[in-house]
Amino acid sequence: MSTILKIVLPFILLFGVSSEENIENNIIQETTTYYFIRHAEKDRSNKTEKDPNLTAEGLKRAQRWAEVLKDIPLDMVLSTNYKRTLQTGAPIAGSKQLSIENYNTSNGFDDEFRKRTHGKSVLVVGHSNTTPQFVNEILGEEKYANIDDTENGALFTVQILPNKEILDQVLYLN
Repeated sequence: MSTILKIVLPFILLFGVSSEENIENNIIQETTTYYFIRHAEKDRSNKTEKDPNLTAEGLKRAQRWAEVLKDIPLDMVLSTNYKRTLQTGAPIAGSKQLSIENYNTSNGFDDEFRKRTHGKSVLVVGHSNTTPQFVNEILGEEKYANIDDTENGALFTVQILPNKEILDQVLYLN
């Protein structure tokens, strides 16, 4: 089964096959979908560097993320303001003809973020600690632990349905 099909199949099954019914019920327009990834492999050669670039391997992974997400319609690509997250999001944003918008991890899932992203399909590029924390904040529970510092292939998907039900899953694409 293709990676894309694995990502979207649960949501297709949830919504059923009647797109006319979904449109009538405004499900498609009001569902908010978040895709969360951690930045790709960063350069660790200089321990004092607080804002390292991606390694060659990391740049390849960023390209693979663009391939994995190529058939997923995105309205926004959000990233923290670090080289490694921006470099991870760049191939994806470029393939979708979107600009990368900054988000502040300390604001979390606040009212401004909810309004900004409501009804949209959004990729959020973050870090080993901010990504699961953000997902947990949306879920309202501590479901996911911080990502191991060597894990760069986790894809968290969170959907908020019009009835406020929240669906989530995590896939590891390594």
